[in-house]
Amino acid sequence: MPTSILHTPVTLGSLKLNNRIIMAPLTRCRADASHVPTDLMAEYYAQRASAGLIIAEATMAIEGNSAFGGREPGIYSEAQVAAWKKVTDAVHAKGGQIVLQIWHGGRACHSLLNNGAQPVAPSPLPITNDETHTPQGKKPYETPRMLRDDELPGIVEGFRKAAENARQAGFDGVEIHGANGYLIDEFLRDGSNKRSGPYGGPVENRARLLLEVTDAAISVWGADRVGVRISPLNSFNDMIDSDPVGLTNYVSEQLSQRGIAFLHLMRADFFGIQKADVVSAAHASFRGSLIGNMGYTPEEASQAITDGILAGVAFGHHYISNPDLVERIQAGHALVEPNAGTFYSGGARGYTDYPTMSV
Repeated sequence: MPTSILHTPVTLGSLKLNNRIIMAPLTRCRADASHVPTDLMAEYYAQRASAGLIIAEATMAIEGNSAFGGREPGIYSEAQVAAWKKVTDAVHAKGGQIVLQIWHGGRACHSLLNNGAQPVAPSPLPITNDETHTPQGKKPYETPRMLRDDELPGIVEGFRKAAENARQAGFDGVEIHGANGYLIDEFLRDGSNKRSGPYGGPVENRARLLLEVTDAAISVWGADRVGVRISPLNSFNDMIDSDPVGLTNYVSEQLSQRGIAFLHLMRADFFGIQKADVVSAAHASFRGSLIGNMGYTPEEASQAITDGILAGVAFGHHYISNPDLVERIQAGHALVEPNAGTFYSGGARGYTDYPTMSV
């Protein structure tokens, strides 16, 4: 399958992309101890500016109990906004576009990383299939505190403020992180959301927080510069849903009605436990631009775009080790595999030192 269609322009809402190769959000833990982006991060993103669109890594919308790794960036302080402005300026100087993924870690957080604050979630159910890294070594995940209904408007406002700060920092839009077992996804899926009331029970209630956060971001940016990422099948962070296709249909339809710039769909499960065709469900229910993610080869991505299923494809791990991924695919050049040992190790090694292809 030729890959030339990947190098054609596409419009996602108001975002006019030069190509359909998108950099997926990749947590790399290179911010400082106050969650302020570093100059190294500006260099890293600028190296990858030939992507049709960069979706920057999961970024804390709210200060307090939302950190899960210790060195992930935030967007709630003036220092963070100023530091992100260096990143967006560096990307724009290379002709690139970048949106910020705004996020809350939910029950995946730990009190040792949040000044003793207990993690929060829709229901008091801990992650039980793994342990988490803390300053005191690996520890079991803690049982989260169940958020009260009257606390949820504050969460929504925190995301709205994060969207506003992202605008001040020079981003081209925002993506709402509704995937991978973090707070919004925990509300979406019935394996982690056992509450009753307006935010629990049927899918219409479980999706309420995601839709309220999306509406808040739209109030800042307009729908045409807001995207949403979901992962209905991914069992990462001890997640499951009894009807992932039904969940996909409902969320896709609701987001379609809002006219958002794109829906970013993680199509599979990292661990291969849950299986279903959520791509067809999203394609049928979402009438805007659908971005696919998880395990696409350039050839498969090209076929999905040619078939009219996807508008573009977000590549993840290959963007770690191929800063010039767009050029490599266009040249038919072999892709470099990343070193997993340096994903979260800090510093330039395995971050900004991957070379571009030899010409």
